[in-house]
Amino acid sequence: MGKFMGFWGVIFVGFLLSKWVVNSFEFDEFFDNRTEVSFLESMSLLESVYGVSAAAVSPNALMVGLTLVQGAAAKGAVCLDGTLPGYHLHRGFGTGANSWLIQLEGGGWCNNIRSCVYRKKTRRGSSTYFEKIIPFTGILSNKAQENPDFFNWNRVKIRYCDGASFTGDSENKAAGLQFRGQRIWLAAIEDLMSKGMRYTHQALLSGCSAGGLASILHCDEFRNLFPRSTKVKCLSDAGLFMDAADVSGGRTIRNFFAGVVSLQGVQRNLPRTCTNHLDPTSCFFPQNLIANIRTPLFILNAAYDSWQVQESLAPPTADPRGNWRDCKLNNARCSASQIQFLQGFRAHMLNAVKGFAASRQSGLFINSCFAHCQSERQDTWFADDSPVIGNKAVAIAVGDWYFDRANIKAIDCAYPCDKTCHNLVFR
Repeated sequence: MGKFMGFWGVIFVGFLLSKWVVNSFEFDEFFDNRTEVSFLESMSLLESVYGVSAAAVSPNALMVGLTLVQGAAAKGAVCLDGTLPGYHLHRGFGTGANSWLIQLEGGGWCNNIRSCVYRKKTRRGSSTYFEKIIPFTGILSNKAQENPDFFNWNRVKIRYCDGASFTGDSENKAAGLQFRGQRIWLAAIEDLMSKGMRYTHQALLSGCSAGGLASILHCDEFRNLFPRSTKVKCLSDAGLFMDAADVSGGRTIRNFFAGVVSLQGVQRNLPRTCTNHLDPTSCFFPQNLIANIRTPLFILNAAYDSWQVQESLAPPTADPRGNWRDCKLNNARCSASQIQFLQGFRAHMLNAVKGFAASRQSGLFINSCFAHCQSERQDTWFADDSPVIGNKAVAIAVGDWYFDRANIKAIDCAYPCDKTCHNLVFR
């Protein structure tokens, strides 16, 4: 399986060097051989499309080296396999020298011993397999023409190697597994505070996918690190995982999250404003958290999130005959009844953010695209043909909200009206 992932890494980079917009991917073998890793593998593959390898389209992308958190082991803040956690930091300059942007990496979860044992032998569970340098694009770019509001900030990507969105705190000695996401979060932040973040004038905690969920879970915690005079906000990109029924009427993602929460000791680190009236699994779903987050939060999400369509709504277990296979690979192949089902999912998402949107301090950008993670990928963050709502690109919307230049509550019309989407199409 490791060779399989390495092979696809090469394929992704080679393919993307020759094509700007990601529009196809040989996904057949993955869908036919997924019994062991399921959610973990699919998230890693989707994020390969949307994250690191997407930057290969630009030969001028900034490459940033890895820093391991040397004091972390003494605090028990280690990856699944016991190795040190890490991050990539590019220093700010000019007017941004005292501003900090923290991006929490995504990459799925593991919900049982078998999937976590597999995960600890990958870059999602061990720093041994971390890339030593990674490209900083989109919201992490150091170029004003690519990242107009945050290009000169101190920009950090904290690597994800625990499998529970930086919230677990447990272990399984028999399997050699350390579930220390919460400690990794604290150790990385403490290390960054010692490198100047404690003096920041303004800060933004962001994250993509599983990292977008983490940015919600840790938002108020992050705010409390700084004086009240410091401007602190949070951004969740593709982190609005919905507690939704799948196409068979089952609860695929709820059952999966229940395993993550119980296995990794997540409950004690979930917001008490939620756990005092809901069960722990429900409190791992953002829809039950966002109304009680005190810190200004911006939710960036595709209404027809590619990952949720493929893995939560229509996974093979819920679609054994493969009726949804073509639709999942290419939205243009969805039948009228399938589109109707997806419109119901969009309605569920919009209803979940209705109360959140009523707050003036919150921000929203929900576009009607088949996408997943739009802040780190340059073509969806800020480019000549970026997705827009009301002629406003994602980067401009987030910047206007962060700097209080405008009240951003951007909700797209339903599919297929938006012609600016960069929909992910597999073949």
